[in-house]
Amino acid sequence: MQRPHVQEAGVSVAAQRTGASATFNELLKRVKAEGLLDLDPRYYIGRLTLNTTLLLAGLAVFFTLGDSWWQLLAAVWMGLCGGQSSFMWHDAGHKAMFRNKRAASAVGYFHANFVNGVSFGWWVNHHNRHHSNPNHLDMDPDIGRRTAIFDIKQYATRRGMQRFVVRYQSVLFFVLLTLESFKMHKTAVLSIAQGRTKRPVLESTLLLLRAAIYLTCVFMVLSPVLAVVFILVQQATLGVYFGLLFAPNHKGMDVRDGEEETLDWLERQVLTSRNIRPSRLIDFLYGGLNYQVEHHLFPAMPQKNLARARELTRAYCAERSVPYHEVGFWASYREVASYLHEVSAPVRRGDVDAHIQQAA
Repeated sequence: MQRPHVQEAGVSVAAQRTGASATFNELLKRVKAEGLLDLDPRYYIGRLTLNTTLLLAGLAVFFTLGDSWWQLLAAVWMGLCGGQSSFMWHDAGHKAMFRNKRAASAVGYFHANFVNGVSFGWWVNHHNRHHSNPNHLDMDPDIGRRTAIFDIKQYATRRGMQRFVVRYQSVLFFVLLTLESFKMHKTAVLSIAQGRTKRPVLESTLLLLRAAIYLTCVFMVLSPVLAVVFILVQQATLGVYFGLLFAPNHKGMDVRDGEEETLDWLERQVLTSRNIRPSRLIDFLYGGLNYQVEHHLFPAMPQKNLARARELTRAYCAERSVPYHEVGFWASYREVASYLHEVSAPVRRGDVDAHIQQAA
C-alpha cells in the first residue's frame, strides 16, 4: 500500500520556516467559534461514573462466581474495563477533562497507576512527544518502542528473535499485542526506578497497592492454577484492547524521517492519522480515538465534541485539498496488516541491503 511521500505534500515556504500553519489557524477559528474546545466537566463526571459502574459490576461477578472457570469471562470483562478506564487517564493527561490540574492529575494517576498498573508520569511525557511528531522515525517514541518496523531502515537495529518477528510482522504484530499490558507494567517500574517520573513515591505507592490488592483477591478467591490463568487472560485482553486502540491510528500512514520538520501542524497531523468511521458502538469502544485526525489536531478537545470537529475538519481539508483518510473498522486493520507486510517484504526476499541502498 503506497502513500504519497511527505515531500510531495505541497508545504508552503512560510509553513516550513515558522512551523505554524495559517490554514490551521483558520480551521481553529471555526472550531473555537462553536465552542468545541470548551471543557465540560459534567460530561466526564458521567463517564467516570459509567466506568466505575462497569468496574464494580465486574468485581461483583468475580466475588459471586468464586472458584469457577466461568471466571475467565469475568477476566475478559475486567480487561475491557481496564481499556475503558484508559480513556480517562488519556483525556486527563491531555487536559481535556477539568481546568483544575489537581483534579485532572488525580484522575490520571488513579486510572493509570492504580487501575491499570501504568505509569501516568511516563505516559504523559511519552504521549506528548508522539503528538508533536507522529510517525516520525526519530522523534515519535511510539515507533521506536515497537519490535515491528515501519521503514526498512529500522531493520538494522533489530536482533535475534526480533528479526523473526519482523519477517512475519503483519501477523505477529497483532499476536504480540497480548503482551502489551505486561510490557507497560515493566515500563512503569523501569521509568520510576530510573528517575524518569516527577512523582516516584506516589506512583510507586499506587502500583504496589494495586499489585497487593489485585493478587490478594485473585489468589484468595481462586485456586492457584485458575488464579494464574485468570491473570493471563485478563492481562492479555487488556493488552489486545490497548493494541487495537492504537494500531489503526497511524500505522500504514505517512512515515517521516530527517532532523528537520517539513510539514505544518495541520498536514503533520492529518497526513499521518487515520480515522475509523464513527457509530455509537465505535465511539464507545474507541473512547473517541477513532476520531484520530481531530484528536491530533485538537488534543485538548473533550471527547464529546470530536464528532462535530470531524465534520468541520473534513470540509476544511476538502477545501484545501489536504488528503483526509477515514475507513471502516475492518478496513483499518487490513490496511495496517498490508502495510506491515509490504515493509517487511525485503526481509522475506533476502534483499534488505539492496532495498535500503535503493531507498537512500
